[in-house]
Amino acid sequence: MPRLHLTAVSSALALHAKRLPLFALLVLAPLVSLFSACNANSQESFHIWKSGAPGFEHLRNEPEQAKDWWVKNIHNPSITAFLPDPSVATGAAILVIPGGGHRELVFNAEGTDTAKILNPIGVAVFVLKYRLARAENSPYTLPLHAKQDAQRALRYIRSRAQEWGLDRNRVGVMGFSAGGEVASFIAYDGDEGQANATDSIERYSNKPDFQILVYPGPLGIPTNVPSDAPPAFLVAAIDDPCCSQSAITLLQAYKNANLSAEAHIYAKGGHAFNLGQRATDRSIQQWTERLVDWLIDSEITVKP
Repeated sequence: MPRLHLTAVSSALALHAKRLPLFALLVLAPLVSLFSACNANSQESFHIWKSGAPGFEHLRNEPEQAKDWWVKNIHNPSITAFLPDPSVATGAAILVIPGGGHRELVFNAEGTDTAKILNPIGVAVFVLKYRLARAENSPYTLPLHAKQDAQRALRYIRSRAQEWGLDRNRVGVMGFSAGGEVASFIAYDGDEGQANATDSIERYSNKPDFQILVYPGPLGIPTNVPSDAPPAFLVAAIDDPCCSQSAITLLQAYKNANLSAEAHIYAKGGHAFNLGQRATDRSIQQWTERLVDWLIDSEITVKP
């Protein structure tokens, strides 16, 4: 809801408070408070390519489809920015990549909702809408086009780091399920930017400084990682038939390489427990607290 509308509702409520029945006040006041809280985080969407994705510019004006919990029909990749209050901002940023089997995006529960966890600790959140290779009649392929979108998004975020108050050396990636696969596509392969590129965005690095994988799918998960692999936080439930093995495999690869990784493998939880809001097990309900601990302990959220 635009800020102007919220202000109008708040003002109208204050102006007519004496005329409204008590019941109406009790109902309206919490709603205004809720809407104001939702409006507290700066949020705006940005297409990561000026003229659309390379080779598919003719599709850039195709409308997205969204209903309930999903978004699909994505042909003009974008990021939605959720910036923390300047009073708590640390300069850290995370590109969040929702899952959805490369057919759709679980855009709220595995995307925008992360800002509710990360903005209060000073971390900027950018939720990626990427091209979906397994959607019906999709012209895209895996891993090529999703990888391109994620790498471009990291470059785009870094290109506006000064404007958004970000530290270019503390920009990580967080992927859920299929989004975890996309995160893996970019975690071990990339470049520091092309200094002489005519497109100024291409002058910035497309490599994440750290990665967070939440019940990641198997695609892109290596059995061996390079010596410069980014620090990793992994979370899954052992009873997840799809994706618990991915986290275990990656943890073993990090151990073999003597690199920094933290993993939480829970006894129950299955697949797609999101941020734990709908879970019945206490450990799953609180897994994001472990993530916050890791971000703090890793000094990712420490202001320079």
